[in-house]
Amino acid sequence: MGSGQVTSTVSPDFQGKHVTVAGLGVSGVPAAKVLHARGAVVTVVNDGDDARAREQAAELEALGVTVRLGDGDTLPEGTELIVTAPGWKPTKPLFQAAAKAGIEVWGDVELAWRLRGPDAAPWLCVTGTNGKTTTVQMLASILRAAGLRTAAVGNIGVSLLDAVLGDEPYDVLAVELSSYQLHWAPSLRAHSAAVLNLAPDHLDWHGSMEAYAADKGRIYEGNRVACVYNVADKATEDLVREADVEEGCRAIGFTLGTPGPSQLGVVDGILVDRAFVENRQKNAQELAEVSDVNPPAPHNIANALAAAALARAFGVPPQAVRDGLRAFRPDAHRIAHVADVDGVAYVDDSKATNTHAAEASLAAYESIVWIAGGLAKGATFDELVAKSAKRLRGVVLIGADRALIREALARHAPEVPVVDLDRTDTGAMLQAVQEARRLAAPGDTVLLAPACASMDMFTNYTKRGDAFAEAVRELGS
Repeated sequence: MGSGQVTSTVSPDFQGKHVTVAGLGVSGVPAAKVLHARGAVVTVVNDGDDARAREQAAELEALGVTVRLGDGDTLPEGTELIVTAPGWKPTKPLFQAAAKAGIEVWGDVELAWRLRGPDAAPWLCVTGTNGKTTTVQMLASILRAAGLRTAAVGNIGVSLLDAVLGDEPYDVLAVELSSYQLHWAPSLRAHSAAVLNLAPDHLDWHGSMEAYAADKGRIYEGNRVACVYNVADKATEDLVREADVEEGCRAIGFTLGTPGPSQLGVVDGILVDRAFVENRQKNAQELAEVSDVNPPAPHNIANALAAAALARAFGVPPQAVRDGLRAFRPDAHRIAHVADVDGVAYVDDSKATNTHAAEASLAAYESIVWIAGGLAKGATFDELVAKSAKRLRGVVLIGADRALIREALARHAPEVPVVDLDRTDTGAMLQAVQEARRLAAPGDTVLLAPACASMDMFTNYTKRGDAFAEAVRELGS
């Protein structure tokens, strides 16, 4: 970990400045409004020209904002700054033109960071391939249990701009950040931050695994108190080593094993802290029991330890960690127990849209009938199947890219029975659940952990999970 003194950001003056906002949607519209209200001359460019975009454009044009629909690649003349939606690829012609002209590009996170006031709440930030939302929600629950005014914000649904500029006074913010958002947030400096894990994802956007990891690692830049990393994932520790942080900032590990000094971990079913205690060479502080974590699957315990580490870095007492974890309720479609039917548990983890998430989900159960498949997004499945083979009683495959999983099963788990449903209509889920029931025995878990995106069959992973839950309810009726 390098050490660099970080100066506080001065809130920029936008009066009369020509700012181009790239992309409408959840971040573009608020950014355009905020910039316009601060006197900027705002032009919004957007690739799409559909009914929703026209509706948003009309709202902004009524304020005096210029909107260009169906033309997201051309740099408007006179542009002095671009504020982009996080999902826009760095390779877009708009950004190449900006780079040539020496024009800065910010994301909505960067804009929020720059606009926060002198007494603004510090940010505790979380990124990683999987587990970000759960960890940030756990963190917010722990901070609330400590009596702090907080909110879970960022890539989680609550706009950072709203949190920073709203009337609600916060003591601290729990901030979820995607690799996209971090790419476009060059001056962000967190109080403390965590990278939960790193696995190949969004490589079509970043161009390479190295570029993806580098963008994730930006979260540690300029950290003041703690850089939290995953002991089981060396890549996260490597990012800490490469980070340029403030003097005195510490590297804090979390592990599902017994923690060493400057780590949080698990001993005899207890979450313990050997990082934020006096004489950490010899002492450990009990924080909570594994049973306080909901659900107590291994990867979720890891999420809880990361959340606890960030909370402890902020000075939260041990009891608040326990109370916050007990109060936490996970979102739908994240290892959600739907029902028990004839002694078989049915679990919805539709949110497991990549192999890394599915691997964590499969590791949580001993004997599984696995429902998998969908859009692979360029993923391969050999490692996932090889690691999980001994837990599989049977597999039901659905979706456009199911053959990739079937071939991996033939190579690494040839004895496991596989039902391959040659359907991509939404009704396939009912048949998948019925086939899974046929393969399952009492004590098994039927697990929807698709390891793929949902858009070949469903609007999103939520609709896919709903279809699974509905099919399970039909079994039990």
